Amino acid sequence: MDIRKLRYFIAVAEELHFNRAAEKLNMTQPPLSQQIQALEKELGVKLLERSKRQVRLTPAGAVFLEEAKTILAQLERSIKTTQLAGRGISGHLVIAFVDSAAGGLMIDILKGFREHFPQIQLTLREMTSAQQEQALLDGSVHVGFLRAIEPAKHLAYRTFAIESLFAVLPEQHPLARQPLLSVSSLECEPFVLFPRHLGVGFHRLIMEFCSQHGVYPNVVQEAIQMYTIVNLVAANLGVSIVPSSVAEFRRSGVVFRPFKESAPPVPLYAAWRTDMDKAVLSAFLETMEAVCSAAMARG
Repeated sequence: MDIRKLRYFIAVAEELHFNRAAEKLNMTQPPLSQQIQALEKELGVKLLERSKRQVRLTPAGAVFLEEAKTILAQLERSIKTTQLAGRGISGHLVIAFVDSAAGGLMIDILKGFREHFPQIQLTLREMTSAQQEQALLDGSVHVGFLRAIEPAKHLAYRTFAIESLFAVLPEQHPLARQPLLSVSSLECEPFVLFPRHLGVGFHRLIMEFCSQHGVYPNVVQEAIQMYTIVNLVAANLGVSIVPSSVAEFRRSGVVFRPFKESAPPVPLYAAWRTDMDKAVLSAFLETMEAVCSAAMARG
């Protein structure tokens, strides 16, 4: 079967008007009608009901429309995959991320990358920033999404996102009723925080923000993962301060509140090896830039 007939049929089925479909296909109406008639003859079924006033799909035509779309989509994927293979774009990519990055833009990037480069194998690893930096240096990770990065040979990085700081409180906490919190209101609260030795920069950012407003957190519990911190706050072990993206967890039993004071920016970096397969890396970085640009355009 001629693939062009499928494209002709899809155009007519979507427009339900031969003249409009012909304009869409940059052809005249008579040859388009002839192609549809030839397709129906080849299939041995009537796909369209025609009258002077309207064109509509028959039940068989409705089924064939979905099948035709599937066939063309698969064909386009096959062509793209073949072209990419011909350009040498295939391989394996190991991507690490801090748990607070596991949402929003990173998910959009992974989704877009899988759609456009299905032949590239992805391995995802959840790691702290310190673990990622070491893994990037020793080559066991190719790309990382992390909170802090030190310049090093064979590593490049860019700011991936800028967030703010939010307080996270047990849902029944008296301060939870306030839409905005002053940092000083947390002065006597027990804190659940990320450990300093696994993220010096991020830990320092929180402690300095608090100390600037006369608060010196009484850390009663440490936890590595942000989701664990949120769970411990829900268990009423204390309060915490987290990147604003953590509010996307939407866990019951806690509330997230912005601060009245100007909170310092919380960067999230994307870092990558510069000495790996350039085609695979370029494909991922191009996807990342496209997703970030689209997000900025949306505001």
